[in-house]
Amino acid sequence: MPDISLTMIVLLCVAALAAGWIDAVVGGGGLLLLPVLLLGLPANTPAAHALGTNKAVAIVGTTGAAVTYARKAPVNVRTAVRIGLAALAGSSAGAFFAAGMSTEVLKPVIMVVLLGVAAFVILRPAFGTAPATGPATRRRILAAIGLAGLGIGFYDGLIGPGTGTFLVLALTAVLHLDLVTASATAKIVNCCTNAGALATFAWQGAVLWQLAALMAVFNLAGGTLGAHTALKKGSGFVRIVLLTVVFALVGNLAYEQWIA
Repeated sequence: MPDISLTMIVLLCVAALAAGWIDAVVGGGGLLLLPVLLLGLPANTPAAHALGTNKAVAIVGTTGAAVTYARKAPVNVRTAVRIGLAALAGSSAGAFFAAGMSTEVLKPVIMVVLLGVAAFVILRPAFGTAPATGPATRRRILAAIGLAGLGIGFYDGLIGPGTGTFLVLALTAVLHLDLVTASATAKIVNCCTNAGALATFAWQGAVLWQLAALMAVFNLAGGTLGAHTALKKGSGFVRIVLLTVVFALVGNLAYEQWIA
């Protein structure tokens, strides 16, 4: 366990719970969890350790959400697994390159990602509300494998925050899925990206396992609850929460990067 206060451990666990819930509903739990880890871990902690610990926590909540969705949502598991296998390869490669990244480089990148996601959510509030248009064509599936699998998978291993949201957006746009079905499919794909990245980080010794195990319990609870929430209520009301979290984190990271 890293040398951090009990208060910070409690805050990290609460963040893991909230991140699991947000990630299961609309994706993007990493937008909350990784910045909190970067801020909460000791200043001399390498960025790769924050990334690796984030993956160890997220994979538990994502798996819980995926299982919940698979039981109740109309998910094409075969398509999701094919995209997921490509994502596993992409995330493994991304995690390999992430080892040399520093926190100073990582924080501005995360801020740009956060603002990009916020802009999309604001400008396209009705995105993904239409029902699915039917089975996807082979061309669309191949496009999803390339974009959502290899492309977003690589991003997930390299940086991570927003992967769930990007997967939902890509799957909705490319495969013409409704938002709930895209979220369900994204969870299966995200399990694969998390597994590939986590394996690489674990091999590099960049995972704080004790802290990750504690936070994972809360992330699992949040992920399972979030999947149930999405299936029952949809994701419209979560957009306001997500935007609030995004702008708060951008402000916090900007303060840490350029003012503190």
